Amino acid sequence: MHIFAPKMNIYTNRSMVKNRLDAIVRILKDHAIENQEDLLKELEKVGFPTTQATLSRDLKRLQVLKIHSTDGSYVYRLPAHPQVDHQTIEFSGNLAVVRTRPGYAMGIAYDIDANASKEILATIAGDDTILVIPREGISRNRIVEVLQRLL
Repeated sequence: MHIFAPKMNIYTNRSMVKNRLDAIVRILKDHAIENQEDLLKELEKVGFPTTQATLSRDLKRLQVLKIHSTDGSYVYRLPAHPQVDHQTIEFSGNLAVVRTRPGYAMGIAYDIDANASKEILATIAGDDTILVIPREGISRNRIVEVLQRLL
């Protein structure tokens, strides 16, 4: 007897990545985590069983540092000033470019496509950048309003 798991599309996977990254941020803010094994256990407790390889990529993506603590141990810390800590919107002609935290672009692009169909024709997402293609006749101000509502 074979049991088939439902296939997940790329958007579901990106949303899961965003949720896992958010969970890592919360854990690191709330706990003194000394090693990846402890962080893996905390992630599993909050519903994100993860491999060590995936966790290593996530820590790199979040720019997590390992610093010497006051008690002599080493603990993981989020950077004080991450390179990109919020979304920004810039325009080139009628195209908008949205910059996000690493790993967030595809999930956010999916939300934009799903919720702004009147104003947005399409999005193209990378890891931390989204190209937003507005429909004809939509002003930059309107695009900014729509994106701010969704971001």
